[in-house]
Amino acid sequence: MMTDQNLAAVVSTTQGDYRVITGRGVIDDIGAEMTAAGLSGRAFLVADVSLFPTAVHRAHEALERGGFVTNVMTLELSERVKNLETVQQIYEWLAQHRAERVDTIVAMGGGVAGDLVGFTAATWLRGVPVVQVPTSMAAMVDASIGGKVAVNLLAGKNLVGAFYQPKLVLQDIDHLATLPQRELAGGWAEAIKHGLILDADLLDTFERHADELQSLKGDLVVETIRRSVRIKAEVVSADEFERGDTRVLLNYGHTVGHAIEAVSGYGKYLHGEAVAIGMMAAAGVASRLGMMGQEMADRQRAVLRQYGLPVTVSGVTAEQVIAATKSDKKSRGGVIRWVLLEGPGKATTRRDVPDDVVREAVQEVIVPG
Repeated sequence: MMTDQNLAAVVSTTQGDYRVITGRGVIDDIGAEMTAAGLSGRAFLVADVSLFPTAVHRAHEALERGGFVTNVMTLELSERVKNLETVQQIYEWLAQHRAERVDTIVAMGGGVAGDLVGFTAATWLRGVPVVQVPTSMAAMVDASIGGKVAVNLLAGKNLVGAFYQPKLVLQDIDHLATLPQRELAGGWAEAIKHGLILDADLLDTFERHADELQSLKGDLVVETIRRSVRIKAEVVSADEFERGDTRVLLNYGHTVGHAIEAVSGYGKYLHGEAVAIGMMAAAGVASRLGMMGQEMADRQRAVLRQYGLPVTVSGVTAEQVIAATKSDKKSRGGVIRWVLLEGPGKATTRRDVPDDVVREAVQEVIVPG
């Protein structure tokens, strides 16, 4: 049943405001929610094949029941195929069905689906409406909110993309039950990150209720995901294009995390796993600069381990990782803007981090193997 009790946040952007709906069984309301968001025409549902048939059929039926004639395409989606060739496949399918500007593309799946299908929507006919239906934890609390859409090149991750806001984000908690444990853990990394950088109380919740949250049962998990969603929504609303000092804070752990993903070959580490290791490298930098004590670094390590996340990396060298950080999109003139913690829920940025401090901190998270 469509109800505002499932409203997690409203995101305010220059491309319009949109609602983030988070609850159990809300996929059944997708047609009604899209109508409420002012959408009409046909729906083009592009879903990760791993959701086929059960979740895809349920979404398809809900769209049709809500009055949207719906076409469905399922694809195997991963970082390895998050590229222009896969976008081309979707373009050809849209062309075959003569998709028009009044129609809506629905992206259903994890972060890759949201990025890739969102990018397709941003560029098809110079932009058609997109609805994000994230089905992974990472996509729910992070990737689906804020309009960042992109594909990878051989030269690096997410180098071709846009800021293209969705018209609606609909998150059904029940989808999380289908995730492998490792995927779920990777998603918790992004949610825990929100507590680390901006909400000390949320961090406490993750520490105190780890078993309950990871079981995905009860009301606490729904409310905790909504709290994490609200943090992301507030940050995006305050700094839509990452030009100020707010949205960049969401990149905590991502500088080294993205580098680890790149040098280890996309796929060895999930995005959330790489970010967890990256957060430990950032903690090493912050503690060496005297910004935070060892106690906070240990606390961060402990909560990441509680959720089954790695805190070290193997099979790479410090030189490889540091070289990969130089191509990070946040760097200017090769100078990296580091997001660092001063304490629980208190993050800031620094550009003056000496190379030897970075090297030591990166070396500290690398183990033989």
